[in-house]
Amino acid sequence: MKLGLGKIKDALKGGAEKNAETEKNELKEETIKPDKVEEVAMKTKTSEHKSEDVLKNEPENEPMVPADRSGAKKTGLIFFPAFDWAISPTHPEREERLLYTRDQIFEEGLMDLPQIAEYKPRLADFKDIARVHFCVPDIKAQATTPHLIASGSCLVLADALMRGEVKNAFALVRPPGHHAMTVSHGNRGFCNINNEAILVEYLRKKYGIRRIAIVDTDVHHGDGTQDIFYNDPDVLFISFHQDGRTIFPGSGFTNELGGPKALCRTINIPLPPGTPDEGIHYVLDTLVFPILEDFKPELVLNSAGQDNHYTDPLANMRFSTQGYAKLNEKLAPDMAVLEGGYAIQSALPYVNTGIILAMAGLDYSCVKEPDFRPGMFVQAARDRRVLEEVVATQLENWKNRDRLVAAEVAKHGEFYRRKKQIFYDTDMIQEFQEETVRMCPNCHGYVTIDSHAHRSINDTRIFGVSVPIYACDRCQAEARAEYRKRLNYPEYEYVYLQDKKADEYKEFDKRTKKETSY
Repeated sequence: MKLGLGKIKDALKGGAEKNAETEKNELKEETIKPDKVEEVAMKTKTSEHKSEDVLKNEPENEPMVPADRSGAKKTGLIFFPAFDWAISPTHPEREERLLYTRDQIFEEGLMDLPQIAEYKPRLADFKDIARVHFCVPDIKAQATTPHLIASGSCLVLADALMRGEVKNAFALVRPPGHHAMTVSHGNRGFCNINNEAILVEYLRKKYGIRRIAIVDTDVHHGDGTQDIFYNDPDVLFISFHQDGRTIFPGSGFTNELGGPKALCRTINIPLPPGTPDEGIHYVLDTLVFPILEDFKPELVLNSAGQDNHYTDPLANMRFSTQGYAKLNEKLAPDMAVLEGGYAIQSALPYVNTGIILAMAGLDYSCVKEPDFRPGMFVQAARDRRVLEEVVATQLENWKNRDRLVAAEVAKHGEFYRRKKQIFYDTDMIQEFQEETVRMCPNCHGYVTIDSHAHRSINDTRIFGVSVPIYACDRCQAEARAEYRKRLNYPEYEYVYLQDKKADEYKEFDKRTKKETSY
């Protein structure tokens, strides 16, 4: 399946750069009484891999200063096909999604280009997962070794980016993650843990990055990423996707704008089925770029789903390889993380090749599907009007964001509450949640989640407390007190504390009276 990339092979040079080492997570458990919980302090051995000459003598609790990337010339890549993980042998989300791409890219010699630096994966720490998720009953149950490697691969590239070794990076990994929410009872939308969110929290904690934009280009609404950052005004989440009335997960509408203090930091752009390159680039040029320019993020991340392609079996869109490559060139993300895309032979090898070439600043004009002809997909006039209305609505929301935030905050007292009903399509779990946000005048406020999940004849109820990384001391103290109080509530089987400010994470099993700290 040659693409005819012409002069690319003429530029070939030596092998790709690689990093090394992988460690396993270790943790200790201890039997405790609920009223003694605050006295327990257990540690998890880190699996972070640090370059000795660059990271030596790093202060343990102080963020590192990102290096200047202005002189970096390479694009960092990691391939992780996850050979030993699959929902089923014939499931669309399987290892062949990356194997065909890998074969194509190696055959064309892309990995030998001087503009490409290949890195080796590593395991993410349990602590990296705990910064984002309340995993039920624990992290081991939801994050298999392939999940830890997929998310760990993103962190390897984050380190390379922050050290100035590469100008940008693309994590070609699976399993995907953007449907995994704060609470993870199982697999939904092929996702157990959220790679992109784990990457964001890692960048914040380790490097002090605060304002981050995530642009999700998957055909399915990134409802998990939206959920995780819904109350965080420092993370701008933009998702364009096939209209949720026509596709899983049935969400991602223009009225989903964020929590009271983070209104308009969530921007959803539902697209009519059949939208081609023209429509998606119209949205990018007239809505996404103006908002990004106003928000001024320190980093732009791309949830790079490729199931908008016209041959994808799970969607109804009309995007092409050239459309994807041009999108990446214009968006110029600092880092892209693979999400969906299930046209294993007819799309993924071409789309991934086009994206890699675009990120590396190379010519991608000859990368085309064998059956693609210019002009074969045209934007319908009625769909163009729909897109114009969506763009106008979201531009107006963004323009008035400060006024909208002030009005929404004024509606609530000390707490803001919302109820959610979440369906896990893969594991057939029905979850009911009540999320409560402390409306603190000094910070974003801590969050509590009361989650009740029904699975066959088994029910599980948990309570989680989350302290944001920039919380005030009062909210941090209140949240930790709330965690200790809930340990004595008999209705909860598991209670969790997620203190991002202290970088301390706990899970308490009421049946065994064991608390695990990360």
